[in-house]
Amino acid sequence: MAYAPKMTFINLPVQDMERSKAFYRSLGLEFNEQMTNDEGACVVLNENTFLMLLIHPFYKKFIRKDIADARTSELILALSTDSREQVDELMDKALAAGATESADPQDMGFMRSRSFEDPDGHLFEVMFYDPAAAGAAESQEQQA
Repeated sequence: MAYAPKMTFINLPVQDMERSKAFYRSLGLEFNEQMTNDEGACVVLNENTFLMLLIHPFYKKFIRKDIADARTSELILALSTDSREQVDELMDKALAAGATESADPQDMGFMRSRSFEDPDGHLFEVMFYDPAAAGAAESQEQQA
C-alpha cells in the first residue's frame, strides 16, 4: 500500500510572531488556537493542510542545520484558489499587508498565477487551474 499522508504541516521559521500572525490573518486565514502560542502558530490552509509559523529559536529545536536565509529561494508554496478573480483578491490582500510581488503574473488561459514574498521572505504562488480548459487546450494542440 502506498503512503498517503492524512495531514500536511509546512513549517516556516519567522522573525516576528505577531507580525507574521497579522500578515496571515489579513489574507483571511484562520489559526488553530490550540496549536498556537508565543513560539509557534498554526495557520489553517484547509482541513488537512497547515502552515506552522515558528520563531527562530523554536524552529532551531527541530533541525541540526542553520536556518536558511529566506531571501534566497529553496521552495515556493503554491496555493490554489477557486477562481481567476480570487488569485487577484488574495494577491491584493497580501500586498496590502506588506508582501512584495516576487514575479510577473502568469496567464496561460487555463491557469493564472501571481507570486509574492511574505514579510519573512518566504515565496508563495497564488494560482487558479482549470482542468477542463487545460484539457481543451491540449486537444487543440494535438489537432494542430
